[in-house]
Amino acid sequence: MAHTQIAHSASLTAVRPGRHRLRAVDPNEVVDLSQVADFLPPGATLLPAPQHALPTLPGRPPMVGYLVLVPADQQPHLPAAAPAPVAAEEQGPVTIDGVQRIALVDGQALDLTYLEFELLAHLVAHPHRVHTRDQLVTTVWGYGHVGDGRTVDVHVARLRRKLGAEHRHTIQTVRRVGYKYTP
Repeated sequence: MAHTQIAHSASLTAVRPGRHRLRAVDPNEVVDLSQVADFLPPGATLLPAPQHALPTLPGRPPMVGYLVLVPADQQPHLPAAAPAPVAAEEQGPVTIDGVQRIALVDGQALDLTYLEFELLAHLVAHPHRVHTRDQLVTTVWGYGHVGDGRTVDVHVARLRRKLGAEHRHTIQTVRRVGYKYTP
């Protein structure tokens, strides 16, 4: 890799052998990315990190960062840790069991798609909190989702149908903002 100008960036520097830390780079400083490549495992790829994944410091220019992608066959083999049990989240008539990925309403299992389950679980985990459509798209669908707030509206309508007439009111619309769960 050739010398590359990186404005307002962060790069790895050696603190002790085998240890690294981030350091701020002056906008006029030239960073040799080949030095960073020496720390990467063979076959790894260095990609620019999405801006939302980087920390911001008040009064400072935005940072630039990189993601390191390592081929699956070259990942370090670590002993598998037992997954932490996720307790069932119960708020009002809705119970979310994250281990079995089941949503129950008054003890009856709902037949939900993956995204419907994720959306309901997120709303139930944060009762009475108003979520904008954009927040829900970012949180539930994740970075890189191409769509708009109407996607959320469609999924909320499906969830309300599946909750039934008795419990559909638990997901409330906050006009011109988004939705909230009220048990």
